[in-house]
Amino acid sequence: MDLVIQSPTLSTEAVDAFKVACVAARVERKGNRARLVQIQDDANTRKAAAALAEFFACDPAFVPPDLRLADFRLLAMDMDSTLIDIESLDEVAALAGRGAEVAAITEAAMRGEIADYKESLRRRVAMLAGTDASLLQRVLDDKLHLNPGAETLIAACQAAGLKTLLVTGGFTFFTNAMRARLGFDYTRANELEVADGELTGRVTGPAGGEIIDADGKAQAVRETCAALGCPTQKAIVIGDGANDLKMMALAGLSVAYRAKPVVRAQATVALNHAPLDGLLALFADRAV
Repeated sequence: MDLVIQSPTLSTEAVDAFKVACVAARVERKGNRARLVQIQDDANTRKAAAALAEFFACDPAFVPPDLRLADFRLLAMDMDSTLIDIESLDEVAALAGRGAEVAAITEAAMRGEIADYKESLRRRVAMLAGTDASLLQRVLDDKLHLNPGAETLIAACQAAGLKTLLVTGGFTFFTNAMRARLGFDYTRANELEVADGELTGRVTGPAGGEIIDADGKAQAVRETCAALGCPTQKAIVIGDGANDLKMMALAGLSVAYRAKPVVRAQATVALNHAPLDGLLALFADRAV
């Protein structure tokens, strides 16, 4: 196995410590990323790497030396707090004067403390009944930003031949904007009902169907892979919250981005410090 380590400020001291602790044959370094080649992959090495990663505030990833981006067929991403740096519903609620109540439910749901995501979403959206729908555009224009590295990651995956899926328990208003901006091949999201320029407080799934929750996200990955004629093991899936776990479990490579502890514990790779395009450093057909 190889070990890739990275952080926004990866020091020589950190690289040297990893090389000694993990008994690497050699080190290939580029900027704030380093690949330790042919390491001893055992329980003690992984324990040492985890301790060093915490001490030096960097992200470690044990990867096969021949892992290639071009071997995958699909990049699937959550939207809120993964692709973008906000929880979009929370921002709409804040502008509507209901921010604290809505954000508290969102946070509990993302930690996995609310088992019924659909009900938690209905409760949050119901609090916004009568809100001017123009607040959605204000959030898009003034509050929504891509997380660092998002554009580079998506462009690299598209250049390598992967299709891209944006799948979220959030809303089509925002996924449509992200699709136009970034060229996603597929999107799957919920729909906010609007009447007479106001939110009605009701939400449905796509085309009035079932609300997208953890099961809906997983189903979107399955259906997209089926359309591409590939198994879900050919998918890379990135998420941050508990409702991403089911779709991440289907993937050949699952990535926890700035994620809740329950998600980091189950993901193949966690990016706690590196930007989204730090994922590219894991692949042999990409530069370190």
